[in-house]
Amino acid sequence: MKVVIILAICALTAVAAVAIPEGKNVSGEDGWYIPQADGSLVWVSTEEGEQILADLEQQEEMQSRLLPVPVTFYLYTNSNPSKGVKITETVKSITDSDFDASNPTRFVIHGWTQSYTAGMNKDIRASWLARGKYNVIIVDWARARSVDYASSVAAVPKTGEKVASMINFLVDNFGMNLDETEVIGHSLGAHVAGYAGKNTKNGMLHAIVGLDPALPLFSYNKPNKRLNANDANYVESIQTNGGQLGFLKPIGKGAFYPNGGKTQPGCTLDLTGACSHARSTAYYAEAVARDDFPSMRCGDYEEAVADDCGTSYSGVKMGAITNAYMVNGDYYVPVRSSSPYGYGSS
Repeated sequence: MKVVIILAICALTAVAAVAIPEGKNVSGEDGWYIPQADGSLVWVSTEEGEQILADLEQQEEMQSRLLPVPVTFYLYTNSNPSKGVKITETVKSITDSDFDASNPTRFVIHGWTQSYTAGMNKDIRASWLARGKYNVIIVDWARARSVDYASSVAAVPKTGEKVASMINFLVDNFGMNLDETEVIGHSLGAHVAGYAGKNTKNGMLHAIVGLDPALPLFSYNKPNKRLNANDANYVESIQTNGGQLGFLKPIGKGAFYPNGGKTQPGCTLDLTGACSHARSTAYYAEAVARDDFPSMRCGDYEEAVADDCGTSYSGVKMGAITNAYMVNGDYYVPVRSSSPYGYGSS
């Protein structure tokens, strides 16, 4: 069946373009450029894309009754900062691990084609563990590694429910505090985080951080089917490849636009946007470690995209741990072309 879906997507267009043509279709408005496993992009209209997704979601519902969506959790703490311990929703598994409910917890979720060993996971968990005592739980969702992007999109809701189930288990059985729990997701993982927030019981997550939330096959006007600002007490989005692989319109309560949110300095010949898309994870890891991304407050996201937010820093820093208590709006973030990317303590 998956082969049929892949062929159906390919049949919708005669050419798989490597780069988005200038002045052509607007991704996210009248369709999407769907990423392919070989790095190319295929244009699919809104009607065609939604039909493909509807067919896959129906198939997903039937399959999930027989075969649950595979999701694995790996716990890292200050006692095991580099070698994860696989944990499951059993009292014995958690008791035998170094999970400590008195410490804040961070869930980290990768995007399409990646796994729990991805570099972004290593960098983000290292940054958090360097700050102090944390439970860092890396989520590995096998369906992200489907060669068919649309199939991975269809698995997002059930994957998010699985993450929520683990969160609810840790709250109910070990007293994990939702007010000290955050979920961080990149690309498709950002929407998985959104579904986790939608399905969390007995309260809301303290925060969700969406790292360039994926645009292809997601609609801004359907917030219940993507990460949105109501999925946690605070949702922050770091948008680095807007209008291509990621959303350009603001996703979070606090929406941050490094370099205007479309392309990132240092990403030369970034035809498919992959470099700019991935840069959001590097920015976030650095923000946790160094708190060095000052921003300018903008009137709206269009001012942020145009770098038309003045020259005065707002006092708000992208990725700051205190943002959940004070941030609401759209922000332009100046960044450098190489690490360290932030402009420091301005």
